[in-house]
Amino acid sequence: MPDLPLTVWIVIAGVLGLIVGSFLNVVILRLPARLDALWQREAHEVLGLELPAESMPPGLVREGSHCPHCKHPLAVHDNIPVLGWLLLRGRCRYCQAPISIQYPLIELLTGILSAIVIWKFGPTWTGLAGLFLTWALVALSGIDFRTQLLPDQITLPLLWAGLLLSLIHVFVAAPASILGAAIGYLSLWSVYWLFKLLTGKEGMGFGDFKLLAALGAWMGPMALLPTILLSSLIGALVGGTLIALRKHGREVPMPFGPFIAMAGWVWFVAGEQLWHAYMSFTGMR
Repeated sequence: MPDLPLTVWIVIAGVLGLIVGSFLNVVILRLPARLDALWQREAHEVLGLELPAESMPPGLVREGSHCPHCKHPLAVHDNIPVLGWLLLRGRCRYCQAPISIQYPLIELLTGILSAIVIWKFGPTWTGLAGLFLTWALVALSGIDFRTQLLPDQITLPLLWAGLLLSLIHVFVAAPASILGAAIGYLSLWSVYWLFKLLTGKEGMGFGDFKLLAALGAWMGPMALLPTILLSSLIGALVGGTLIALRKHGREVPMPFGPFIAMAGWVWFVAGEQLWHAYMSFTGMR
């Protein structure tokens, strides 16, 4: 890679993250709708029913961006990450319908996290792998937050990528990666069935198992307990705050995937520092 100062690489990663964040918005909004349409078509074919007449939802790449309300195609300058939303003042140029704040938030979040990854790992192949993990976690969090769905189309490639990277010991060695994937999956799988046997209810989805398995494949089994503890803490804080503010009912299920993703990413970039801080705080070192 070109010999540039790290600061320049961090800025490049941030700008790239803004652009990728714009695409992740498309993934978050369109992928669940396409999967739902495909599942319905497959169900109709299996049952021998006439296929639904409605057309498939827009794809992730071919169809350009458009207003979700009036369907008018957006101009290139309206698609500039963050800035386009600010210039439009959060409203469609053509129908004046409000544009969700999700768009600039996802773009800004992806840009910031991408810059942090390159600051941590540098402009290396390790840093590039870290960007891939970060972008996948942002997409999964957004989809799960909106639909309570963690699609296999993202979790499984993420799992396989972690296992393959372990063959060249990018983050952990192959034995640790395999153990991390297996323990990550089985730990939440066991909690799921224990909770279901005791209460008759489902406490989480199978996508949560696969997401934790993927994180285990990337970081090894030693990262799983801190990730679960951090995700539970974040989930309790966020859930308690939303309930206190009456933004979320107690009886309404809350997706756990975003909290797993948040905790996993935090441990991915700062796990060693957090562990040393914990050991110092407890006087164990």
